Amino acid sequence: MLLILALSVFGFANAQKGTVLVGGNIGYTSDTYDYQNNKVKSNTFEFAPRAGYQFHDNWTVGAEFKVASSKQEGDADESKFNNFKAGAFVRYTVPLSETFSVFGDLGAGFQNRKNKTYENGTLTSELKADGLYVGLTPALFINMKKGFGLNFSIGGLGYETLSYDNNGVDINSFYFNFGKTVNIGISKNF
Repeated sequence: MLLILALSVFGFANAQKGTVLVGGNIGYTSDTYDYQNNKVKSNTFEFAPRAGYQFHDNWTVGAEFKVASSKQEGDADESKFNNFKAGAFVRYTVPLSETFSVFGDLGAGFQNRKNKTYENGTLTSELKADGLYVGLTPALFINMKKGFGLNFSIGGLGYETLSYDNNGVDINSFYFNFGKTVNIGISKNF
C-alpha cells in the first residue's frame, strides 16, 4: 500500500478540448544503510501538484510545482534538505483506441534547494542553491471507465542546474532513466 502511495500520480490523458487538468503526485522514501561503521537513515517526502487547461484535443498546458523534504541521520551528524520547483508543462496526447492513449509531458522551470548540516546537534553549515530544470516523460494511459484510468511511465530524460551561493559548487545534471524508474498513477478526466 505504501509503495502504491509513493508512486501515485494523478493527472489525465485522452481528455477533450476545454477541460481542466488537476493532479500531481505524492511520494515517500525511507532508506537505511551502513557506511564506514556509521549507520545512516534517510527519509524523503515529496508533493508535486499540477494544474492545466486542455486547449486542443491533443494539447494541454499548465503549471506545476514540487516541494520535497529530506532528512539524513547518522551516528553523530544530521542533514536536512528542502527542495522546491515551480514551472510550466505542456502535454501532447495521442489516443490509440478508446482504452489506450500515450502522452508526453515536457516540463521546465525554476528550482531552489536548501541544505543544513548538524554535528552533535550544532548547525555546522547552511547552503542555498538556485537553478533551472527541464524534463520529458512519456507515459501510457489506460482508460478503465468514463475517463478514469491508470498512467504508466518507465522513466524519462532531463537536465537540471543548481548554483550554490557564496562561490559554492555549480551542479549540472543530465539524466536518461528509461527502464530504471517505474511510476504508476491514477487519473480522471473531468
